[in-house]
Amino acid sequence: MIREIILSAVALAACFSCVSVADKVTVVDRPDVTAGRNSYYASNKAPLQPQYFIKLPAGTIKPAGWIAKQLELQKNGLMGNLGDISAWLQKDGNAWLSQGGEFGWEEVPYWLRGYSMTAYIFDDEQMLDETRFWIESIMASQREDGYFGPETMKRGNLDLWPNMIVCWIMQEYYEYTGDERVIDFMSRYFRWVAEYPDQNFLKDYWENSRGGDMMWSVVWLYNRTGERSLLALADKIHRNTADWTKATELPNWHNVNIAQGVREPATYWLFNKNDDLLRASYNVQSLVRRAFGQVPGGMFGADENARIGFFDPRQGTETCGFAEQMASDQIMLMITGDPYWAENCEDVAFNSFPAAFMPDYKSLRYITSPNQTVSDSKNHRPGIDNSGPFLMMNPFSSRCCQHNHGLGWPYMINHLVMATPDNGLAAVEYAACSVRAKVGDGAEVTLKEMGDYPFDDRITFTVSTAENVLFPLYLRVPTWCGAASVKINGKKVPGRFLPGKYIRIERTWEDGDRVELTVPMEIRMRRWQANKNSVSVDYGPLTLSLAIKEKYVQKDSKETAIHDSRWQAGAEASQWPSYEIYADSPWNYALATDADITVEKKSLEEGVNPFTVESSPLVFKAKGRRVPSWKIDSYGLTGVLPYDFENRSDSVEDIILIPMGAARLRISAFPTAAVGL
Repeated sequence: MIREIILSAVALAACFSCVSVADKVTVVDRPDVTAGRNSYYASNKAPLQPQYFIKLPAGTIKPAGWIAKQLELQKNGLMGNLGDISAWLQKDGNAWLSQGGEFGWEEVPYWLRGYSMTAYIFDDEQMLDETRFWIESIMASQREDGYFGPETMKRGNLDLWPNMIVCWIMQEYYEYTGDERVIDFMSRYFRWVAEYPDQNFLKDYWENSRGGDMMWSVVWLYNRTGERSLLALADKIHRNTADWTKATELPNWHNVNIAQGVREPATYWLFNKNDDLLRASYNVQSLVRRAFGQVPGGMFGADENARIGFFDPRQGTETCGFAEQMASDQIMLMITGDPYWAENCEDVAFNSFPAAFMPDYKSLRYITSPNQTVSDSKNHRPGIDNSGPFLMMNPFSSRCCQHNHGLGWPYMINHLVMATPDNGLAAVEYAACSVRAKVGDGAEVTLKEMGDYPFDDRITFTVSTAENVLFPLYLRVPTWCGAASVKINGKKVPGRFLPGKYIRIERTWEDGDRVELTVPMEIRMRRWQANKNSVSVDYGPLTLSLAIKEKYVQKDSKETAIHDSRWQAGAEASQWPSYEIYADSPWNYALATDADITVEKKSLEEGVNPFTVESSPLVFKAKGRRVPSWKIDSYGLTGVLPYDFENRSDSVEDIILIPMGAARLRISAFPTAAVGL
């Protein structure tokens, strides 16, 4: 859970040494921001607060292993093909291509954001051509006064929410291409925003909740232009955005707004420097999780909107919420340097996000829950806070998640490795990848990360360089790991590497140098007192679920989609099937917490999606007793957790657990029992 004490801005920069060898291996709280700005990659200019980690340009990091497989599945699945099937992306009559068109809100920007980042990562020419088409059209839409895009009116004012997404798209495009027109495009737009009257600015619900997205683009632009008027624009955005700084309440309880709004105070802290703003972002993260997040998976039970009384682990999160929380975690990590945010991103990415999709990524569901034993096309309101078929795997059962889900994986990939103020590199979230970057005195190196983390505890890094170069490499030690070890070129580095810190290895690197980080994973249990003393089982960064046999029933995607689903003319629904998923094995088990849990490991096969029941490389054996009173309830949902006093069966059964990210039907917060009654 989030830290009880928020470090002050001064303390965030503190570091200490616990071990010293010839290679200057130390343990630090954060990179030292007093070292100045990175010499090669744009980071915060004065007077902004300094930046602990600096994002590398789009397309710099190339994924490998299981995470590359997720992105490949997305590319070949719904995200990569939406342009041919979604009515909101059709080019004929699209308001993003010509004023007055029918389709002109968030759908094109939502989709293009993830699509374009994927194009840059894969250097895919067909996707790049499609990306350029939309970006050129959006640039051409800019008016003389600086405004661009459809002129959508809400409450008598221009709706600026979709434009916030477009600015993120333009930022990534500039990083990948160096196209200077982006700087002019965004500068002109923000001059228009600065002149737009406060009484008309950010007044609609969505834009008001999400003004922090605009402010992050102001940070990005200021770091490239140094235009002082942007500092005042940050003040204007903050005072007109929903107030995310209150101690005991949020401006609204919409799950995606919270996942985005959490970072707004911390982003403004970069300008204002009042530490209360930084604390406010931590408070948003903590407040919603204290009330609705006593569950595994890194999120909280809001369905669409969190409600009093609905906080059992059978409540869920929108797929949009998963993707936006991962993005916020990475931004908060850059702002604060706090490894908590990297760990929360991994929690969501490994345990919640993959289960929101069919294994082939050709359909998704709106709501995914930590305890979910039915995934059908029925309307379960008020059990969940949406009216419609929102538990079903359907390519068209929500306009937002349908188009926005593509953000999650590429944005995470783009932040796996980041630059540091002292011209080094930091591996902050772990997955196989390679990155080419400038370090030290300007030499360009390739850092290759290998391993099957989070399914294995060994991560290796190999440096390729044409010339010897001195620079620091930072490695995050997870808070759950008390016995991390490091080898450099096969030689073990002595010392204790503290959980929740960074290992800083400064040395003169030679071609072929190899670092091996081992983060031993152990089985641990978390108890959720607020949810009837239920428990979750963790193994390293993974949380485990009961392995439930999943029965898939194919349905017609048009007949079972949400009421406002829109397909392009000629789109063949049969090629994009929907599925209901039902439990084909018992699920109402209490976990025997006094019994040993053992793990069986198998190799992670190349090219296989590990996030399925059948292909999980980790299988755990445990014991449990059934709880006869725990059933599907009157809403057609997994019943709320039973109380401790409710009867457990007399017989103890062997049960199988798997990573919850692999389980589309899951029980990951268990009632408890004992082997010996």
